[in-house]
Amino acid sequence: MNSQEPQVLIVDDDEAVRDAISLWLNCNGYHSLCFEHAEDFINHYSSDLQGCIIADIRMPGMNGLELQSHLNHLGCALPLVFITGHGTVPMAVEAMRHGALDYLRKPVDEQQLLRLVEQAFALDQLRASQTQRLASLTPRERQVAQLVVDGLANKVIAANLNISQRTVEVHRSNVMAKLAVKTLPELVKAYLSIESLRTQ
Repeated sequence: MNSQEPQVLIVDDDEAVRDAISLWLNCNGYHSLCFEHAEDFINHYSSDLQGCIIADIRMPGMNGLELQSHLNHLGCALPLVFITGHGTVPMAVEAMRHGALDYLRKPVDEQQLLRLVEQAFALDQLRASQTQRLASLTPRERQVAQLVVDGLANKVIAANLNISQRTVEVHRSNVMAKLAVKTLPELVKAYLSIESLRTQ
């Protein structure tokens, strides 16, 4: 289980903005950590971070969109909210297309930001719990689950993996228990959802 405390990671070259957002979130029960430059955040980043990122789009050096691209390359799944005082519609579209949760204009509406942070934390917790479920599967269970999701019957899966049909049924039952589902459609939906969250 991950022992990292969830944090709001604020990346903005404007000290006044960083301080204002950090103070507002701290007053509402969130822990935050501030970075002046995208490069500073990248140096701090590790895969076990939990929470979300709030980043300015226009910053000296590496801008917000470049930061997003770099984090995506690293496999970062933390929800990302962009803020900017000089944003354009194409920038917003690009940010959302590459996985940003939302895009806010400065001056930021505090209540709207708070709602987004709440949403981001919920998404991150869901991703973490579902990823943990997926990680609990054995390699063989993962194989069986993928083939079930691909639509193969137990008999075909058994032949493909050179195991008995009964063994396939046992693995399939274990997968359903670990993913907390009871029917085949639920299994397919849960597996695809977890894979999608894991690779975002």
